[in-house]
Amino acid sequence: MYSYIARRLAFGALTVVGVSITVFVIMRILPGDPLVAIFGPEGFTKLTDKERAGYMAQLGLNDPLWLQYLSWVKSIAQGEFGHSFFRSESVADMILRRGPLTAEIALLSVVLSWLVGIPVAIVSALRPNSIADSAARFLSILFLAVPGFWVGMLIVLALLFWFGYRAPLAGASLFSDPFANLQLVVGPAIVLGLGQAAYIARMGRSSLLEVIREDYVRTARAKGLNGRLVISLHALPNALLPVITLSGVLLGLVLAGSVPVERAFGTPGLGFAMFTAVSERDVFVMQNLVFLYAAVFVLLNILVDVTIAVLDPRIRLQ
Repeated sequence: MYSYIARRLAFGALTVVGVSITVFVIMRILPGDPLVAIFGPEGFTKLTDKERAGYMAQLGLNDPLWLQYLSWVKSIAQGEFGHSFFRSESVADMILRRGPLTAEIALLSVVLSWLVGIPVAIVSALRPNSIADSAARFLSILFLAVPGFWVGMLIVLALLFWFGYRAPLAGASLFSDPFANLQLVVGPAIVLGLGQAAYIARMGRSSLLEVIREDYVRTARAKGLNGRLVISLHALPNALLPVITLSGVLLGLVLAGSVPVERAFGTPGLGFAMFTAVSERDVFVMQNLVFLYAAVFVLLNILVDVTIAVLDPRIRLQ
């Protein structure tokens, strides 16, 4: 078991290093000049060559690429993450201030996806081709096809025009103001959670249909065990293994999905910060947030692999 965890951690570390190099290179080959983003086209033309060189030196963009990369890695190791072009706060402060909201949205969406997706999967698998199964498959395909940010905008407009409700614009901590915090995260969590629930319902249905045809399930029924106990004690635990794997992947994808959804709801989380950084071409913020998202995604996959190995000992032998 420990060797399995060590291998997964080693592969994860190599993946994070590869991601950091990829992100750094992409940010450096993007068209445009950082000084144009900071001063605007008109202001950039008024700068002298000496002033431009001075500003580039302050940003560390005059150094060789390998030195820029090592400096960035050092700042990450020290927990600094650099500074925004347009704001006085560091990227680390931005992550600490906005990150909890995005984390709450992600966790709530996963909980909601299981609360909705698993019962739908069980009903569909136990009554295949029934009206309930057809309705569940139709709704799951619908939520798979509809973009989350579009659903988010519809919810915001409906609340605004029908009830005159607007979510708070300022961030609120879960511990300082739980009600205001809930208003900020519940909308994005519902939109992202329903999207995940569609994946969970389809995967859970397919997995449960396969498991209930196994010999040990038929044996349990032949021994006279109650049907609910057969499903809950024998079939469902094994059918949930691929669902757990999928949930880990979806939790990582929620980080990417939070960018347009947080923008639609106006939630001041990391997704909103990413949208703002892309709009303003704030390269350092984009670079660090993309790396953070990728590192979290890799970490989640490692945790899922270890969880599956604990639940299914056969995995450890591979």
